[in-house]
Amino acid sequence: MGRQWLLAKREVTSLKKSKSTGKFVREITIAARQGGADPATNSRLFAALEKARAESVSKDVIDRAINKGAGIGEDKIVIDHITFEGYAPHKVPVIVEVYTDNTNRTTPEIRVLFRDAQLGAPGSNKFLFDHVGLVEAYTEKAGVDPEEAAIEAGANEVEALTHEQNDDIPADKTGARFITDRTATATVTNWLKENGWKVVTSEIGYVAKTFPSLTDEQRAEAGEFLQALEEHDDVHRVWTAIK
Repeated sequence: MGRQWLLAKREVTSLKKSKSTGKFVREITIAARQGGADPATNSRLFAALEKARAESVSKDVIDRAINKGAGIGEDKIVIDHITFEGYAPHKVPVIVEVYTDNTNRTTPEIRVLFRDAQLGAPGSNKFLFDHVGLVEAYTEKAGVDPEEAAIEAGANEVEALTHEQNDDIPADKTGARFITDRTATATVTNWLKENGWKVVTSEIGYVAKTFPSLTDEQRAEAGEFLQALEEHDDVHRVWTAIK
C-alpha cells in the first residue's frame, strides 16, 4: 500500500510539473508573439524566460515556444487572444484572458465554467478596471526605497509585494509591484533591471478600481471559482477585484 501511495504521489507531482511547464511555454509563446523573439528588446519575454529557466524548463522547449510565438520555422502556430468578462460569486468582477489555437473548443468551455459557478455570471465589467502596465520585481540590496525606485523608473504607483502574494519573490527580499502606463512598461522594466532589481513579471494587465468587502466564507466561494478558471489549460491570466 505504501509503494502504491508513493507511485500516486510521483504521478501527481509529474502532472503538476507538466501543467506548470505548459503555463511557462504559453507565456513565452505569447510574449514572443506580441513583442518579437529577442529578449533584449522584449521585456515580457525576458521575464518569462527567467521564470522558465529557474524551473529547469529545457532549452529545446523554450526555443520551440519562442519560434511558435514569433512565427519562425516549422514551429509557428496561430494563437487567438480572447477576453472574457464576468462576475465570480458575490458579484466580484473578473476578467479572464485566454490564448488558444482552437476558439471553437475554448469559448464554450469557459462559458460553462461561468454557468456552473454558483452565483457566477458573464457580463460587461471592464469599466471597473484600469488597463495598465504591471512590473513585479525584487531587490537583494538592503535599504532600497521602492517608492524612490518607482519615481526614477517612471512608474505611476508602487505596492509592496511579498512572497505570499507572488512566490517568485524570495521571502527575505524586498519585493514591489510597479504600476505604469501601458506604453511605459518596457521602460520601467529596463530601468529596474539596470538598477539591481530582478524582474519576475512584466506585462499588460488589469487592476481593479475598487474591491468589494467579503466575509471569509464569501472569499472562499469566490476563490473556488477563480481556481477553476486558473486550472483551465488555455487560461493565461485571471484578473479580479479580490486583494
